[in-house]
Amino acid sequence: MKHLALIIFCFLTLGLNAQSDADYIKTIYKNTLTNGQSYQWLDYLSNEIGGRLSGSLNAELAVEYTKEELEKLGLDRVWLQPVMVPKWVRGTPEFAYIETAPGKTISVNICALGGSVATPLQGVKAEVIEVQGLEELKALDRKEVEGKIVFFNRPMQADLILTFEAYGGCVDQRYNGAEEAGKLGAVAMIVRSMNLRMDDLPHTGSMSYGDTPVSKRIASSAISTNDAEMLSGMLKIDSGLKLYIKQSCRQLKDVLSYNVIGEITGAEFPEEIITVGGHLDSWDLRGWFA
Repeated sequence: MKHLALIIFCFLTLGLNAQSDADYIKTIYKNTLTNGQSYQWLDYLSNEIGGRLSGSLNAELAVEYTKEELEKLGLDRVWLQPVMVPKWVRGTPEFAYIETAPGKTISVNICALGGSVATPLQGVKAEVIEVQGLEELKALDRKEVEGKIVFFNRPMQADLILTFEAYGGCVDQRYNGAEEAGKLGAVAMIVRSMNLRMDDLPHTGSMSYGDTPVSKRIASSAISTNDAEMLSGMLKIDSGLKLYIKQSCRQLKDVLSYNVIGEITGAEFPEEIITVGGHLDSWDLRGWFA
């Protein structure tokens, strides 16, 4: 799924008068922190409308709500700009288990990554090969990977002050993992959730197949951090155990949506433009951030 499918643009041109740019920006900052409504708007979008996958009904409701709120603010102009957006649907809830022996299974928590293809109707069951990242996978021979499920288990680096730096340090395995695993003949890919906390909530997120033909794309999903730890530990004891995955997500044709655009014309420099943007779409599952 492509992020930033829905965007709020506010074109703000402000007369700075005697204030410096830094002073004026500080004034805006202070007013936003003390008198802003951002959390109320976010609360409504998140809890009243809910998950907002691009192209979904909830995404349409978010567009309507945002347009109404911008109009209430009394901006000089508010309008909707037509734009085609991707439409991916999750389908029925994903299901997975670890099989240690015929008839002996342990359920694990997974969710499909945004943009992933489905598994075959009967699901996929195969042995698992664990790697810590794309470079480790690329160093393997095809015979070591072919017919298996690749398990990317590199965790986010917990000792970095900037959490997004930790996220960026390992998100490549989620985004490109299926593409690279498919090149070596893997039948599916799972990745440790992008989460510093140990819990049972799998985190979805965007992924890409690059230029992989549709017929050769493999299902990709995230596994919760608790279950990633359990699977990794079990693989150290029995490298021949199997993992079963079933998911029914689909990528549909792009659909029409809208950017919500609000404009305030500056009094002193009406031809100069400052652009501020964000995205209205969100992932569809609760209990995590991605």
